[in-house]
Amino acid sequence: MPPIPRRTLLKAAAATGAAVPFSWLLAHNAPKAAADSPAGKAADEPVDITWLEDGGLGAAAGSTFGVPWPKGAHPGDRTFALTTADGTHVPLQTWATAYWPDGSLKWTAHAAGEGLTGSAYRLTTGTPAAPAKKVTVSERGGRITVDTGAIRAVIGKDGKQLVRSVTRGSTEIARAGRLVLLRQGDVDDGDQGRAEWERFDGEISGAKVEQQGPVRAVVRIDGKHRKGRRAWLPFSVRLYFYAGADSFRMVHTITFDGDQNKDFIRGLGVRFSVPMRDAAYDRHIRIAGEGKGFLTEAVKGVTGLRRDPGAGVRTAQVKGEKLPDPAGWDQRVTSRLHLIPTWGDYTLAQLSADGFTLRKRTKPGHGWIAAGGGGRASGFGYVGGVSGGLSFGLRDFWEKFPAQLDIRGAAGAEAEVTLWLWSPEAQPMDLRFYHDGMGQDTYPEQLEGLEITYEDYEPGFGTPYGIARTSELTFWANAATPDADTLVRQAAAVRTPPQLAAGPADLARAKVFGGLFAPVDRSTPAKAKVEDRLDFLFDYHKGQVEQRRWYGFWDYGDIMHTYDGDRHQWRYDVGGYAWDNSELSPDLWLWLAYLRSGRADIFRFAESMTRHTGEVDAYHLGKWAGLGTRHGVQHFADSAKQQRISTALYRRFSYFLTADERIGDIMHALVDSDETFLVLDPQRKVRDDPDYEPDPHALDIGFGTDWSGLAGAWLTEWERRGPKAEKAEARLRSTMETIAAQPNGFVQGSGLYDLDTGKYAIADRPKVSVSHLSAVFGLVEVCAEVIDLIDLPKFKEAWLDYCRYFNATKAEQKARYGTDFGSLILVQGHSRLDAYAAVQLKDDKLAARAWQKFTEYHEGDGYPDATISWKSVKVEGPDVLEPGVEAAWVSTNATAQYGLAAIQNLALVGDKLPG
Repeated sequence: MPPIPRRTLLKAAAATGAAVPFSWLLAHNAPKAAADSPAGKAADEPVDITWLEDGGLGAAAGSTFGVPWPKGAHPGDRTFALTTADGTHVPLQTWATAYWPDGSLKWTAHAAGEGLTGSAYRLTTGTPAAPAKKVTVSERGGRITVDTGAIRAVIGKDGKQLVRSVTRGSTEIARAGRLVLLRQGDVDDGDQGRAEWERFDGEISGAKVEQQGPVRAVVRIDGKHRKGRRAWLPFSVRLYFYAGADSFRMVHTITFDGDQNKDFIRGLGVRFSVPMRDAAYDRHIRIAGEGKGFLTEAVKGVTGLRRDPGAGVRTAQVKGEKLPDPAGWDQRVTSRLHLIPTWGDYTLAQLSADGFTLRKRTKPGHGWIAAGGGGRASGFGYVGGVSGGLSFGLRDFWEKFPAQLDIRGAAGAEAEVTLWLWSPEAQPMDLRFYHDGMGQDTYPEQLEGLEITYEDYEPGFGTPYGIARTSELTFWANAATPDADTLVRQAAAVRTPPQLAAGPADLARAKVFGGLFAPVDRSTPAKAKVEDRLDFLFDYHKGQVEQRRWYGFWDYGDIMHTYDGDRHQWRYDVGGYAWDNSELSPDLWLWLAYLRSGRADIFRFAESMTRHTGEVDAYHLGKWAGLGTRHGVQHFADSAKQQRISTALYRRFSYFLTADERIGDIMHALVDSDETFLVLDPQRKVRDDPDYEPDPHALDIGFGTDWSGLAGAWLTEWERRGPKAEKAEARLRSTMETIAAQPNGFVQGSGLYDLDTGKYAIADRPKVSVSHLSAVFGLVEVCAEVIDLIDLPKFKEAWLDYCRYFNATKAEQKARYGTDFGSLILVQGHSRLDAYAAVQLKDDKLAARAWQKFTEYHEGDGYPDATISWKSVKVEGPDVLEPGVEAAWVSTNATAQYGLAAIQNLALVGDKLPG
């Protein structure tokens, strides 16, 4: 059969939707002799798959993980099997998440559930095992029904109930799963508490099945919160089910579209109703505290009474077991059961990262009784009885405070459980712009902010309109009250969802992400020293998150930009020195650090950063959708809205390693972000030409931070074979061709871009415009990838020229371009450009220069060997709020660029490292 034309493939792929594998399409164009190639032979070896953290699956439903493959190793219709160390087959579902240009598999995602009881597995080619109980999905009328073989969930396609019912066997465990929003129109800034609350309910606008088994099923539900005629705060909720599982996972995203001065969120929650069928003394409450601690109680307790019902009765109630007939108890208890209070309401409120309170009452209208408290609650609970009940949990509960768990009405016919993503007992969510110096009317006046606080102010730009936040929840439908060990496992699965992963050797073998990383290597003292420093920098930043309490609903996942040694404090309140917002690519550093090390703590750190920077630091609605915000005191404060922050290059790692659909949505939404240059000119305040107006046929778009962001989105859509893959590939190729055709290539700096053709106009004269920022927001990484994927020698030549001459002497620059590049910084970070060019050109002198520039001193630049202590010191006493450590010489800019340079230099020219 002749190959199917690319256009036909892409149109058919777009029609299938993102959740359907394209293997049946690409099989017609797959390499015929992939197994005979060197990469194919390597691919025949099993890929080792292990748990990211110790402990295995525990109580979670299953795990989805991604695996990369060398170019040409596997045709698109290849099937895979998962086995345990002893050869037992584990049911597996596989789909492609990326393809090489020849149609072979680049990344595959795998979902496994049943049989995950071991600590190590092997992924091989072969026929996957089928689950004993397949997850099935059916649609009828206004509902979608998902049956895992253990539980059945009915999901609404309209109305207010996202999950209409969850049953286990013939028993309904939960019903009426819905979203709740509390709003107030003002903030009580004084002591006159008069602000009124109003309640909005989530209303579904549509629901669709994205994946339907046999191992994993995914349903997406979209809508807004409504009260009367007003609908606002859009939500997107995904529900995940695994074959044979008695639980399901919820990924919940909201996008803020209110008025920051009028719409204050007082509470944001997910609510379920739980039927209560058992006698009050057979109804149980379990609320997790810190670590493995639990509040273990019954709605009507029979322990601690003046009269003893019997040791067997008391022990059974504490264990959550059905009590014997009260007729057999001590009748002094039985005859007075009606006098024992029934405790129907419980609240655990985590209003800070360091403290929670727990209280209970009998019912509304009666006083609350303190039931305890502690530091950091797990965000997990259970309500139900011996005939079944619901376990529920919210991930990152204390990290993303203020959060809250409510149980209401457990003494009645139906309990109500609410997991508050924003606690109604906290102060209202206040997203008003923090700064009052917004009276500047002209760009020169506004730029004065950069000169003093390093933040760029502009009226109307400090807005949260369009930012988003994602939360993760898990629910279990239990046949009875779980025992203590089961509850501990369930709570642990909420806190740290079990994640399967391939190891660094297999990740590096595939040569994905441009081949810019290699497994950790301490084989020489010189390499070991660099590795030690990489470890120090990660451990220090990780420790600073805890020491400085960089937590909170909107803040968790980000880190600070610059330190203030005088105050022994990060500059959290000084303009552009505060939240980092991906400045100089810490996201890239962290993900490459994980890929080469396999360290779970680095993965989790990078994971939380991806969730934050992809959601909070970028706009998803409104005129700036597709742009991100430069670093500032608030994540949306600075008026610089640019591609360099929203770039898909920072999200791709997490997507390919976990197949997370929400991250996939974010990246797909960026495909058309070249259109944002019509809405907002990122260079508007510093242009030499004051008359420049955005023209759709002549948009001035830079080849550095701008193009790298666009190219990252186009590359990802193309390799994913998404709905706009044909356009994305065309734009990627046309911009590469027209950058290469410029008189000075990348050194030209920018060009006039045509939205209709996707091409840059070729300048009529050479220009030298080089910035230290151009290559440090993913340009290095995306160029390495596209050069490997697309055979375009002129583009490769243009990029290698930029790599060779950035760190060259001014005389060398002038000899090549007629003028030098001026005074440049970030020399250490740019040493990886020397390393890349050294490999491509087989030039040992460039390799030597890479290590020279990496280690030598450059004023105000990086972490040079000669001047850095590579130690932290203790700080305590009246100079600091809390005792801890500091390394005042550390900045996030320098860390990210040092980390990227070290990782890439070691991978590319590690054999040329002096010493």
